[in-house]
Amino acid sequence: MPSELTQEERSQLTQSISEFHTYLLRPGTCSSLHAQRIHAPPETVWSVVRHFDKPQTYKHFIKSCSVEKGLEMRVGCTRDVVVISGLPANTSTERLDMLDDERRATGFSIVGGEHRLKSYRSVTTVHGFEKENRRIWTVVLESYVVDMPEGNSEDDTRMFADTVVKLNLQKLATVTEAMARNAGDGSGSQVT
Repeated sequence: MPSELTQEERSQLTQSISEFHTYLLRPGTCSSLHAQRIHAPPETVWSVVRHFDKPQTYKHFIKSCSVEKGLEMRVGCTRDVVVISGLPANTSTERLDMLDDERRATGFSIVGGEHRLKSYRSVTTVHGFEKENRRIWTVVLESYVVDMPEGNSEDDTRMFADTVVKLNLQKLATVTEAMARNAGDGSGSQVT
């Protein structure tokens, strides 16, 4: 359970964490779970997160993303990502494993490319919260499981993957909070 969550958030997110963010680890794998509180409505946040074809909207280290023309976003579709220079990666082919608009849950696996993250799978869920004074906020949970590259320790692998995930979640907060402010009515604009 991420330490940055309040007791209220923890109690409401326990079921989702159990269902979407718990992995059966085998030797040579590691996983982690991160939370990001965002001061924007969940609909606004989900409108960005759900776009498998536009990860560069909030993912720092993606130079470009291409999908087949006329892509129908559904489980099994793939995207080809080019990573910015300076990372131990060049390209990544990723498959959409889950896209549940009703429950605001999505996940993908890395299935090819030039990188060190073998057997990487990630799940992201978006959760709305509201106080009596009508203050609305969102908590995004993102977890992953990955094989540890040969020559890397569990700490090395987790430190690299955690850094990428945390930076992406922080950028997601920046992007969606700006969208909500620009919308002005609290509903937030949506990515199309």
